[in-house]
Amino acid sequence: MTTENNLTILEWEAHNPPTDLIFDDGEPLESNRHRIAMNVLIRSLQQLWFDRNDYFTGGNMFIYYSSNQVRNRDFRGPDFFAVLNVDGTHTRQGWVVWEEDGRYPDVIVELMSLSTAGIDKGIKKDLYEQTFRTSDYFVYHPFDPNSLQGWHLDENQRYQPLTFNENGWLWCQRLGLWLGTWEGTIDRETAIWVRFYDVAGNLVLLPEEAAKLHAQIAESQAEIAKSAAEIAKSQNEDAKAKAARLAARLRELGENPDIL
Repeated sequence: MTTENNLTILEWEAHNPPTDLIFDDGEPLESNRHRIAMNVLIRSLQQLWFDRNDYFTGGNMFIYYSSNQVRNRDFRGPDFFAVLNVDGTHTRQGWVVWEEDGRYPDVIVELMSLSTAGIDKGIKKDLYEQTFRTSDYFVYHPFDPNSLQGWHLDENQRYQPLTFNENGWLWCQRLGLWLGTWEGTIDRETAIWVRFYDVAGNLVLLPEEAAKLHAQIAESQAEIAKSAAEIAKSQNEDAKAKAARLAARLRELGENPDIL
């Protein structure tokens, strides 16, 4: 779509950006579990890609895509989203499409509640499909472990439902990761969380989980090294004892050749 001056909407927005953007409506997340679930997805992806700066991931941040949206105060803040092939070092209060070369999120996850499930699977799903053209879209209710659903944008720019694998996970093509459930305690809350898994089926760890695993590996390696040293020492002592016995035997033979 173009304006009367033959500029695309995004080009027009870039030259005439709204000046009344807000980035916090003061509304909290549905529950503490929703907050933790959002942070789990963000922080685990950041841990997995700790050495990369070519992506941005955020959550509960407004996405601005048109001045009409701004005028209508039609805020859209996905609980989790990721955009690939962008400068991830740039600080952002929100995602403003006309300031990002027209880039929309490549992946979105909405954490549903009883009051938002219809919107997340209705109006928002249509928006992400028809306007954002977001490649992979998922929904999950943190209090309902059977609520995970996902869609992938096909060649006709229409969402097709994803099929679960044998583990009950859904494939996120843009991230190259599985999205599935995991039961455990995070931030002192035990629940069934939605989490990422790599292509080999390994859980994508949070920073604290990765640090704990590395500490356990280091401890195991130290124990192995200690055991190897003790074995070497024991073998050395056995060798010394054997040599001493042989030397004594040789001395005995030298002093008493008749015992041969």
